[in-house]
Formats: sequence, structure tokens, C-alpha cells
Amino acid sequence: MKTYTFKVVVEPDEGGFHAYCPALRRYGAVTQGASPAEALKNINEVVQIIVDELQEDGIPLPTASDNDVEIFEGTRVAVTV
Repeated sequence: MKTYTFKVVVEPDEGGFHAYCPALRRYGAVTQGASPAEALKNINEVVQIIVDELQEDGIPLPTASDNDVEIFEGTRVAVTV
């Protein structure tokens, strides 16, 4: 089993915050929220949906590149503080 961690960016926007995942942006990994925490929660859900769809369609997930994606063997838990 492999664990993928994807870099996300959360930035202020008019009336709230927008978030995106550079490695999955071409697949629509962009969202927004009223607060940074909400935008982060939303982009987490979007990334999970996109990864699930890519796997169902047999499309390879992005490989480790720059700082946008890290791939680890085995399982891990990520905690953002």
C-alpha cells in the first residue's frame, strides 16, 4: 500500500478563501471556503474524490514531483496543525 500526500494552497479571496492542489489542478482540484479551515476541509474532500475517480478510471496518480506530491510505502496518518 502506498500513501500519497498532496500539497495544497489556501489563499485569501474576495469574501473568503480559495484552495487548490497543484498536482491535481488539471483534474479540477479547486474549491473555496468562508475560512481557511473550511477551504482546507473542502480541498481535502475534493482531492479524495479526484483520487478515487482516477483510480476507478485506471488513470495513474501523479508521481512524486517537486514538493507537490510525496509517496510513502505503507500507511501513515497526516496531522495538520
